[in-house]
Amino acid sequence: MNHSSKFSSRIKQSQSLSKLTRVMLSALFVGLTFSIAHAQSFPDRPITLVVPNPPGGFVDTSARLLSEPLARLMNQPVVIDNRPGASGNTAYQYVARAKPDGYTLLISYSGYHVGNPSLMDKLPWDPIKDFTPVALLTTSTNVIAIHPSVPANNLKDFIAYAKANPGKLNYASQGNGSVSHIGTEIFKQIANLDLVHVPYKGSGAAIQDVLTGQVQVFITTPPSVMQHIQVDKLKALAVTGKTRHPMLPNVPTTAEAGMPAFQLESWVALYAPANTPPAVVAKLTETVKKSLELAEVKQRADTAGVEVSYLNPNALDALLKKELPYWNKIIKSANIHLD
Repeated sequence: MNHSSKFSSRIKQSQSLSKLTRVMLSALFVGLTFSIAHAQSFPDRPITLVVPNPPGGFVDTSARLLSEPLARLMNQPVVIDNRPGASGNTAYQYVARAKPDGYTLLISYSGYHVGNPSLMDKLPWDPIKDFTPVALLTTSTNVIAIHPSVPANNLKDFIAYAKANPGKLNYASQGNGSVSHIGTEIFKQIANLDLVHVPYKGSGAAIQDVLTGQVQVFITTPPSVMQHIQVDKLKALAVTGKTRHPMLPNVPTTAEAGMPAFQLESWVALYAPANTPPAVVAKLTETVKKSLELAEVKQRADTAGVEVSYLNPNALDALLKKELPYWNKIIKSANIHLD
């Protein structure tokens, strides 16, 4: 090939690449334009918050704290869709497969989001790849609550009684793989106790049997048990956070009660399906932040026993990636398996 032919060939290649570049830039421009237009019109119909737990308890309470102000600020209805079952997998899989347009969102519970990946060999969703972080909503300590029939008024006496009666006390959880399940198994190992696990589909179902005494122990978030503790239908032995709970000021922390090695906190966050347009996510997280900053929401949260704890998408993503290996280590070292 002579120099003229080589030069002509290079010109054609350059023209071909230039055309390809123009096509790619055009497609990118169209995509960005669509994303911006979608965000500007979003939302133009109801938004659904999918909750992996039944009504009642920390997770559902957190969803309902957000739904009313979010609907008001978005000027669209916000629907709560409780989809309990399969240790949270029913709801997570549903949202993971939903259209990534911002209209179907997951109210994520830390016990499922960071626990299930280590508890299940064939998880039908990926904790990172299948979801887009929107915002952290709430955090909560947990309460070690027992039925009044158990002859113990503090944590030390309860541990002594449980050791003297191995296998005779039942403990409730919000389901296999929940924080109440994993947390109580850790509590058992630290205190060297033999308690029998009775899993339920959420706090609402569990609390009924705890109140009747069929199940004697429940380590759970305050919304599930606080009103029953306040009227002496249940006894609170300790809270599992670093500080006392403002609505349970007379209940000591586990450190104060003689068990500093046992601390347990839960969180609830908002996630969208993977590939949700960034502009839509930005609009959602901005509106969530405004919702959680409202005085009425903080007051309702305090009354319910939860703490408003907003984090933006990047900070929530960092929290998840930090907690996944942490909980994996805990679950494996405690040899916890789903029943």
